[in-house]
Amino acid sequence: MTRKIWFVAAALGLAVAGPVMAQSGAVAAAMSAGTVGEQADGYLGIAGTVGADVRSEVESINIKRRAAYTQLAGQRGVTVQDMAAATACQTLTRLKQGQAYRIGAGAWQTKGAGAISLPSYCATAG
Repeated sequence: MTRKIWFVAAALGLAVAGPVMAQSGAVAAAMSAGTVGEQADGYLGIAGTVGADVRSEVESINIKRRAAYTQLAGQRGVTVQDMAAATACQTLTRLKQGQAYRIGAGAWQTKGAGAISLPSYCATAG
């Protein structure tokens, strides 16, 4: 699966970054506060206590992400899960210090000053 994810990630570039990653000020603030974070499955997750408005917007963003992943997966002949994971590999590398993230079913973590340990399927070429 690692080779497939790398191929999809390379082909993906930043094609879904803009429309799929867009969020309101409330979600951006929750991400900065570490109560909403990125997950290794390509979707946002609730990492702490948030209001109903933020929770609803996270769900809406995830629906849009799923639609984008589905469209791109069909174009590239891969699964939606592989498309989402490839996007997550890129998204996780762009986290800012203090933002929350979760790898697999593990506990939520907060990005420190250094790089985070990515899932094994995010292996890079070279």
